[in-house]
Amino acid sequence: MQLQAIPFHGTTISAAKDGDTVRVALRPACEAMGLDFSSQRKRLDRTPWAVVVMMTTTGSDGKTYEMVTIDRRTFTMWLATIDTTRLKSDRARHLVEAFQREAADVLDNYFHNGGAINPNATEHQMRALMFQTQAQMELCQAAKGLIHPDHLEAKARIILARGLGEHAALDPNRAPLYTKDYLKEKGLSTKNLRSISPTFGKRLKAAYIEKHGIEPEKRPMNLTNGQVKHVNAYTEADRPLMDAVWEILNPTPHLTVVA
Repeated sequence: MQLQAIPFHGTTISAAKDGDTVRVALRPACEAMGLDFSSQRKRLDRTPWAVVVMMTTTGSDGKTYEMVTIDRRTFTMWLATIDTTRLKSDRARHLVEAFQREAADVLDNYFHNGGAINPNATEHQMRALMFQTQAQMELCQAAKGLIHPDHLEAKARIILARGLGEHAALDPNRAPLYTKDYLKEKGLSTKNLRSISPTFGKRLKAAYIEKHGIEPEKRPMNLTNGQVKHVNAYTEADRPLMDAVWEILNPTPHLTVVA
């Protein structure tokens, strides 16, 4: 893929299109801000919300490179968590600080005022969001009888709230809980996550069958590459079961008291 200069808050970043996803080259972004690439790579690898992908890209010199990239969502969150006192460039520090202030306002509005809409959104962008919401709601309607009702209702509430710029009101116990997200909460590295996921998934499915007498239903999960994968359907109500399986695979050491 060809790296391109993408406008970002009055400056540019090196990024490439991967289907519907924009992936940002991490090293050039670090170098532009005076951050140590290796340290930032390690920090992102152990962060549950980060998606780090190695990609083959073509630089402006026409040569092929293996580059560490992060998706747009990860890039946004990464900028919001940077310690600006470590930035050597005044321009980079002022840019990131301005972005962080804007991000803080958005999060505050989302969690306390019911939603957040970018005031710079164009009419075309607003119409596109409305069309996307309508299409997603129609898919939910078509999926009746194919997907667990609890998961379908939760999805519909999230889609509708997002379209209205509001926060979805969900029954916590009925909220979807993907095994991948549960494992990310444990702070696993990307390598360890890939290693333990298959075993954890098999053990969890067996524990679910033992408890409920039936197999868990399937639900579609959107992957970062734009594909859709059908995975076992769990909710927050199944978190204690996940905790039990996690404890079996990763037993907590017991403290021995010596008199």
